[in-house]
Amino acid sequence: MKLVGLLLAHSLLFFFVLLSLSRDVVGVGVDNVGGDEPVGYGYIVEWAGVGDSGRSLTALLQLIKETSVYGADIPRLNLTVILEENHRLRIRITDAEDSRWEIRQEILPRPATCPTDIATSTAAPTTSRTTTTSRRSLPECLNEPPLPQPCASQTVVSDPDSDLIFTLHNTTPFGFSVTRQSSGDVLFNASPEPSFAITSLVFKDQFIQLSSTLPAGRANLYGLGEHTKSNFRIQENQTLTLWNADIASASFNLDLNLYGSHPFYMDVRTPATGAKAMAPGAGAAHGVLLLNSNGMDIEYTGDRITYKVIGGIIDLYIFAGPTPEMVVQQYTELIGRPAPMPYWSFGFHQCRYGYHDAYELEAVVAGYAKANIPLDVMWTDIDYMDGYKDFTLDPINFPLREMRRFVRNLHRNGQRYVVILDPGININETYGTFIRGMQADVFVKREGVPYRGVVWPGPVYFPDFVNPAAANFWIDEILRFRDLLHVDGLWIDMNEISNFITSPPIPHSCLDDPPYKINNSGTLRPINAKTVPATAIHYQNITEYNAHNLQGYLEARATNAALIKATKQRPFVLSRSTFVGSGKYTAHWTGDNAATWDDLAYSIPSILNFGLFGIPMIGADICGFDGNTTEELCRRWIQLGAFYPFSRDHSDNESRPQELYLWESVAASARKVLGLRYRMLPYLYTLMYEAHTTGVPIARPLFFSFPADVNTYIIDNQFLLGRGVLVSPVLYPGATLINAYFPGGNWFDLFNYACNPISRVGAVILPALPDRPYVHVREGNILAMQGEALTTQAARRTPFELLVVISKNGSSTGQVFLDNGVQVEMVGRRGTWTLVKFYGDLMENNKVIVWSQVINGEFALRERWIISKVTILGLEIAKTVKGHGIQSMHGRRAHRVGTMTCRASEGPFRVVEISDVNQLIGQDFVLELDLT
Repeated sequence: MKLVGLLLAHSLLFFFVLLSLSRDVVGVGVDNVGGDEPVGYGYIVEWAGVGDSGRSLTALLQLIKETSVYGADIPRLNLTVILEENHRLRIRITDAEDSRWEIRQEILPRPATCPTDIATSTAAPTTSRTTTTSRRSLPECLNEPPLPQPCASQTVVSDPDSDLIFTLHNTTPFGFSVTRQSSGDVLFNASPEPSFAITSLVFKDQFIQLSSTLPAGRANLYGLGEHTKSNFRIQENQTLTLWNADIASASFNLDLNLYGSHPFYMDVRTPATGAKAMAPGAGAAHGVLLLNSNGMDIEYTGDRITYKVIGGIIDLYIFAGPTPEMVVQQYTELIGRPAPMPYWSFGFHQCRYGYHDAYELEAVVAGYAKANIPLDVMWTDIDYMDGYKDFTLDPINFPLREMRRFVRNLHRNGQRYVVILDPGININETYGTFIRGMQADVFVKREGVPYRGVVWPGPVYFPDFVNPAAANFWIDEILRFRDLLHVDGLWIDMNEISNFITSPPIPHSCLDDPPYKINNSGTLRPINAKTVPATAIHYQNITEYNAHNLQGYLEARATNAALIKATKQRPFVLSRSTFVGSGKYTAHWTGDNAATWDDLAYSIPSILNFGLFGIPMIGADICGFDGNTTEELCRRWIQLGAFYPFSRDHSDNESRPQELYLWESVAASARKVLGLRYRMLPYLYTLMYEAHTTGVPIARPLFFSFPADVNTYIIDNQFLLGRGVLVSPVLYPGATLINAYFPGGNWFDLFNYACNPISRVGAVILPALPDRPYVHVREGNILAMQGEALTTQAARRTPFELLVVISKNGSSTGQVFLDNGVQVEMVGRRGTWTLVKFYGDLMENNKVIVWSQVINGEFALRERWIISKVTILGLEIAKTVKGHGIQSMHGRRAHRVGTMTCRASEGPFRVVEISDVNQLIGQDFVLELDLT
């Protein structure tokens, strides 16, 4: 009887609150659209409960008042909050009565971590309708209905071991916030402000609004792509639209929605006292992901971020950090670690849309060899196909016999071959791929029949990659094609999906013509424009409206699986369209840029953003894709592009050729900068290992290594490779000077060890050298490098050089990961890989000690890789090296080897080189230098 009385009293109180609000609450959450009616009034908390551990919460939200703007409101919502890990909080809001589209676990696998106590510790309404339907909208582990509890003014989810605190505010309208426990800083604050129009939660079938305040002047946001941007840090007063589209990434399309959708951002906070360099408390970072595949606008004003989404649910993840590296580690732990890339993919790549025949491909390869410029991978665009049909060869210009000979020669030279595929399958009754696709019934449908689009081959159907049968069909077609021609990797393009036509909407369809218009292409362009229409149907009746942004991701997943099956080796896939989690299967390039200086400069923010998105193998078309490049632009672009993680020259068929050997000044630069890249291949590949195992990107913004230096937050004309190699390119025509920023420490020039190091913190004016950028390594780093070569295969056969950069604070570290470069698993069974960790110390007793720790040394020992030279930078010139010794810990024996030379540098340090070391890299060793 007490429980019945409590429920009755609670229900009556709730009724009177709603009655009062319906009369008196006006203008809360207002978004006036062509009239006085607000877009929504928000919700109040009907009941809420917290699990016994305090790590989870379930609540029922009740609509305050209906509006008709953008459609009818959903009256009741379920809110669930789970502290899935100490560093990851999930906030999920969806319809309490009916199931809605959301990204399924089988589409994007995520770790399922749920509290064990939520099912028995909270309360549920007694109505059978809510009790039976609420289970569908909770995460799978929250499968028991809770019991009713009166709502406190605040309800908290927290744990003493977590830095994240969730607070449910039982206000009118309700709100919630996420706070950092250690500092009290509010990370996400969705508490409405009655005087501000867009702050309340709005949840309609085709319009969801969620808004959070941000600390003006302290929040520094990065991410939310894909867009071409002039700045890495997101600028205030922008609307960022996410809807995958075939819109050229060239600088004339600045800030428009492009090929991928990544609703993730990182916020790096400056201290509350103001932005001062090296300010105490600066650099605390957290991440926010709205896991939703529907189209959306994200409005950012500097003091607020507002999501306006046209479907799905609110599935919000907060990542605690608190360092930028940790945020990306936590994010990729959820969405999937980046795929390991084969070693050869870190070489230089050459492509062009417009190669006429197999003989021109051979001539290009020969041109690189004659110019002594490294080339690892030759590519072909759609030119190789018969009538632009996938899995075919043009019998006239690219006949099978000649193509097989060409690929055999590439492989004999240690080079590779990659071709393009588009998703559209030509409608042709004599075309085997089309016939098999129809038999398997794997194409996207509209109004009960396969949807007919138009792309390069003419009329096409599009495989429905949501359907497992379509993935199997795609894998089988790739296997058939590779039986004909042994390609080494696949490039999947046009997979947004791009369509040369715009199909008319189905009359009165709210999918083809939704009530809220996202800012597609910056012009409110209909979402059906030049793509598959939103009313098209995928597997299990999933609409294109919901699945549109997933197409490139799902095609990449199927292509990755196909290459593993076909080659039994590590796959290389390059996809234009991407989504959350794509990095688990594919690399990416920034798409159809242009041969302009702006495009050169804007490539850096794009590359840094994709590192945040968990896609570290990223590059831009070197020298520019669209339009005619110039000698100076191409020379400066290869100086930058040589240090992209993915380094490829690519151009359009209507632009003049731009192979690097066509201008002598470009060729000379290419030899120099690619020479350094190939020497750094072990370092780059080790960064790939770190990305695959931890998620941390290869190319990184400066604040990753220097988060306390707030001056680094706005730098987007330089970037780091790993934690300590700084790339400072020339980005302007006719430049004679470079304005570069150097965080604290001594920075040594990797092109010339004897150059005077940069030793002061701040902006430094450097002369713009004609043939190279500046690439500096910071004190405290140890790099394992190899020799220059024209292919990665040849470079791997050269001895190692160990570059030890002594820190003035004493300690230096580094590592190198070694395997055969092509096995599917990067860290597979024991005996197939070796990890060597290096350490260096400047001791108080006038000794320098460098030593290694080898993990799984068997593989490196079998390969007989040796360290032939150790170079030490950072020793003060006043110090004299009077002796050295190297002890190799092989069994119980030790020996002393090596010849030492010392030379002065231009600055206060000397360069010490110990040659003829001949130390097996797979054995532990200790090197000692005695100083006076």
